[in-house]
Amino acid sequence: MAKTTMIKAITQALDQEIKRDDKVLVFGEDVGRNGGVFRATDGLQDANGKDRVFDTPLAESGIGGLATGLALQGFRPVPEIQFFGFVFEVMDEIAGQISRIGHRMGGTRKMPITIRAPFGGGVHTPELHSDSLEGLMAQTPGLKVVVPSGPYDAKGLLLSAIRSDDPVVFLEHMKLYRSVKEEVPDEEYTIPLDKAAVKREGKDVSIITYGYMVQESLKAAADLAKEGIEAEVLDLRTISPLDEEAILATVKKTGRAVIVQEAQRQAGVAAQVASVIAEKGILSLEAPIGRVSAPDTPYPFSEAESIWLPNKADIIAKVKETVNF
Repeated sequence: MAKTTMIKAITQALDQEIKRDDKVLVFGEDVGRNGGVFRATDGLQDANGKDRVFDTPLAESGIGGLATGLALQGFRPVPEIQFFGFVFEVMDEIAGQISRIGHRMGGTRKMPITIRAPFGGGVHTPELHSDSLEGLMAQTPGLKVVVPSGPYDAKGLLLSAIRSDDPVVFLEHMKLYRSVKEEVPDEEYTIPLDKAAVKREGKDVSIITYGYMVQESLKAAADLAKEGIEAEVLDLRTISPLDEEAILATVKKTGRAVIVQEAQRQAGVAAQVASVIAEKGILSLEAPIGRVSAPDTPYPFSEAESIWLPNKADIIAKVKETVNF
C-alpha cells in the first residue's frame, strides 16, 4: 500500500468506477484531453474512451441539465463543476431539479448523480474560485454533501458517492489535493456517506470539523497536547446529513465542543452542529460551545486571504478559552 495524494486517489477512484460500471460517465469543462484544471481526470479519457470521459461547453447550467437527463435514462453521471464558486450558474438544476426529482416522483425515479468540484482557500486563486459554499448545498433537501479531509477518505467516499442512488455533492478542498499524503489501497473500498470519524482521540475537548480544517485542527491538537490539553478531533466527512450520533458521543466524552469551519460564520455548518449539541446534548456540556470560522465578509483578494482564513492559532485560542471557562 503506497502513500499517495488526494488528487491521485480521486483519479484512481474515478478510473475504477468507470471500468466497473458501464453506466458511469465523467464529464465537465476540460476534463477530457486536458485531464481537468487540477488533473483529477488525467489519463481517464485515453484509458476509457471519449464516450465515457468527455468535455462539455463552458456552461455549468448545461452540465447540470445533461446530468439530470442522463440520470433519468439510467446512467450514473459524475459531472465536474470546474470551481465550486461557479455553482450559482447551475443552482436551478441542482436545487430545483436534481435534489427534488426523487421526492417529486414518489421515489420511482433515482438521481444517482455525483457532482464533483474543487473549493477552498489558501491557494491564491482569483475571485469566485475559493469560496466555501457548502452551506448552500447542506441547506438543500435531497442532497448528500460530502467533504473529504485526505486521500484515504476521498477515494472511499467517492466510490460510495458514485454508487449511491441519491444525488451527492462531493467537494474537494484545493489545498488538500497535493499537500497531504496517506496510505491508500490500490483495490476498491467504500466508506459510508453518513458516518463521521474520530481522527484523534482526546478527553478534554472535542474539535468538530471537516475538509481542510481537519488538518489545521490536528496540528492544533498536537500543540495543545504539549500543554496538557488532550483534544479529540471529529471529522464530519459528510455535512448533510450530519452524523448526530458521533457528534453527541464525542461531546458526552469530553464535555466541551469547539466547531471549526473555513466558511463564513453566518448560517454555516458549524451553526447546525451547535444546534444539534444544544438541543440533544446540552446536559453533557461544561462550557459554552465555541466556534471558529471566517468572518462574515466576501472572500478577500488573495493578498489578504492568510489573514481572513481560520488557522491553527485561531483553533488553539478558542480551545483554551473553552477549556478554561
